[in-house]
Amino acid sequence: MHTRKSKARVLLALCCLAFSFVAAGCGFTESGKNQLVINTFGDFGYRELYARYQQSHPRLKIVERVVSFDDHHKNLQAHLLGGSGTGDIEAVEGGYMAQFKAMADKFVDFRDYGADPHQWLPWKAQQATSADGKLIGLGTDVGGLAMCYRRDLFAQAGLPTDRDEVAALWPDWRSYIATGKRFKANAPKDVAWFDSGSNVFNAIIGQATVGYTDSDNKVVVASNPAVKQAFDLAVEAVRAGESAKLTTFSQQWNAGFQQGSFATVACPAWMTDTIKQNAPQTSGKWDIATIPGGSGNWGGSFLTVPKKSKHQKEAVELAKWLTAPEQASWIFRTQGHLPSQPALYDDPAIVGYTNPFFNNAPTGRIFTTAAKRLRPQYQGPKDGDIGPLIGQGINRVDKGKQRPEQAWRQVLKDVANATAP
Repeated sequence: MHTRKSKARVLLALCCLAFSFVAAGCGFTESGKNQLVINTFGDFGYRELYARYQQSHPRLKIVERVVSFDDHHKNLQAHLLGGSGTGDIEAVEGGYMAQFKAMADKFVDFRDYGADPHQWLPWKAQQATSADGKLIGLGTDVGGLAMCYRRDLFAQAGLPTDRDEVAALWPDWRSYIATGKRFKANAPKDVAWFDSGSNVFNAIIGQATVGYTDSDNKVVVASNPAVKQAFDLAVEAVRAGESAKLTTFSQQWNAGFQQGSFATVACPAWMTDTIKQNAPQTSGKWDIATIPGGSGNWGGSFLTVPKKSKHQKEAVELAKWLTAPEQASWIFRTQGHLPSQPALYDDPAIVGYTNPFFNNAPTGRIFTTAAKRLRPQYQGPKDGDIGPLIGQGINRVDKGKQRPEQAWRQVLKDVANATAP
């Protein structure tokens, strides 16, 4: 998953934590149970699994702390450098794994506890494998890409609604932009084609063979034509009036799902649950089609165990259990997060799964097919910092604060400053 920022869930997690916070520093709850603290940046779909695990491990108390995406990774960096403050398990988004692999000595090597890297997609395991071969992260999910769309809004604009016919509208991103112009010509009042220009960019760049960093860890934002092409395409769509001008994961963005403010959204697997949680009343109005370009990846995370954990063995056992195929399959079928274990891509329970919320779309087939087609993209140590800077540049154009050429120049300047030695 990526950045499912749910304020209500953050508050719930903090409230649940409050009564035991003092004891957390000692690793025990008030009842004397061993306390495992899991720090995440969103809803990984684990709440029911925690309860199930605690039933079979009565001496454990699992406490989940949830903060925003950016704050979570900044906190983890600071705590690792400071030598204290980490949880027993720390979630890390894929874009940040290269940064933390450089600190591999501060994390448990899961191979020492019997983890087999071959359980995961080869590129997924490689993302969490340090230069000296340590496996510091267990893959939770991958962000295989599709396109979610509102059937009712398509019908009102005179566009086809059948998912195969819809996919045929946009074999590539220029066709997607052209279809957006058709939609806008007959769209319901105040309904945009998509939610945010930065999200369109994320989907496009997620399909590139090389993204922000090359395999030698050189930042190539300024020299890689794929980055500028993705930026230009997103800006072209924005300037055509196709964007709802929303900032992803903001309250206004959440409300946009509820109000039907846009007709399409680039949709990694984890986004399906975001839509469902934000706008449950829209069940049946959404559907899912193949993304322009056919595949790609946006997001996907890992579970790590810092060596400072006071309960390393118990933390590793829980992390392995949460990412095991049985639990990964359950999370996909209940939360929509696509597993990163390729063995599950041929499991009938996943491949044959259809999602009632999305008009019974065959989400299992759609997302596993996208994952199989995916061309893995190398992630560098600074990728987690670079992506938001480009997104901010597109948002400035989206909201009329800068012209495209001004925004791109500032992006290059911001990236250079953020990646300077």
